[in-house]
Amino acid sequence: MMRVFITGTAGFIGYHLADSLLRSGAVVHGYDGMTDYYDVALKRARHDKLARHPGFTATEGLLEDAVTLETAMASSAPDVVVHLAAQAGVRYSIENPRAYLDANIVGSFNVLQAALDQRAGHLLMASTSSVYGANDEMPYRETQKADTQMSFYAATKKAAEAMCHSWAHIHGMPITMFRFFTVYGPWGRPDMALFKFTDAILAERPIDVYNHGRMYRDFTYVDDLVRGIRGLINVPPPTPDARAGAGAKYIAIPGDSLSPVAPYRIVNIGNSSRVLLDDFITEIEAATGKTAQRNFMPMQQGDVPATWADAALLEALTGYRPQTDIATGVARFVDWFRDYYRR
Repeated sequence: MMRVFITGTAGFIGYHLADSLLRSGAVVHGYDGMTDYYDVALKRARHDKLARHPGFTATEGLLEDAVTLETAMASSAPDVVVHLAAQAGVRYSIENPRAYLDANIVGSFNVLQAALDQRAGHLLMASTSSVYGANDEMPYRETQKADTQMSFYAATKKAAEAMCHSWAHIHGMPITMFRFFTVYGPWGRPDMALFKFTDAILAERPIDVYNHGRMYRDFTYVDDLVRGIRGLINVPPPTPDARAGAGAKYIAIPGDSLSPVAPYRIVNIGNSSRVLLDDFITEIEAATGKTAQRNFMPMQQGDVPATWADAALLEALTGYRPQTDIATGVARFVDWFRDYYRR
């Protein structure tokens, strides 16, 4: 029976991952700060659903609170730690950068220290496609340089990647970083485009469409993302000694991002397809049965015109590649939204 410690279980992705693991028989301890970046009632509703599983327990605390975090992790004695909690959002990082410094850098360090103290067998930590920044060579591959972040949010995530690499090298702790690509689906965050667009279209309010709709995103359905994470849990990166030792069974994977000096790897989790923002809105119109009132706007500061993942490494490691099409995923979200908000 696997014991998993997950930060951010009241969040969108953390909720779905915890629910999936609990349904498979794992024991999950969640950790979440219930911050008011968006509707706390939605976060509590997610936790309430998880609490129906007998294998779920939770601690409410901030990542910056090292003592509470360490105590919670010690009490759960996890085999695996999945760090999903973070201060999210590209645009909010312009308004309140300190929140990102505190949660994404200080908080991530606290997770690293607590996982080391508990001798977790594998630490997996969320990063973002935003770290690719101004890189215009697509699809994005994990081995590409990523040194031109366009937002402070992305910069803090890149800093966390660097911290994790050094930690894996110094302490020999297997660490997998996964870079998410525009995750969407039921129970999604209110600050994300799908939620805001659906809410406005149903209420017949105009929606702001940035860069006049000429943006591409690699939209990844949340169930696909969860399946990818679960697959990666089972393939911790091997140490350099394990790869080079006599009788080593390690077989190199072409295009692998595995560090030459540490048990550390970066993996994209994306749908491997680019969808035009305007086409995405068209799918929301089809699912809601209403026409959007588009208010075309210039590109927002800190944003990028396109994202597109190469998911070959994920498939090589787990045998799985995200595959939910945008029409199916958007329809499932709209169904959930109508039901949850009685719309």
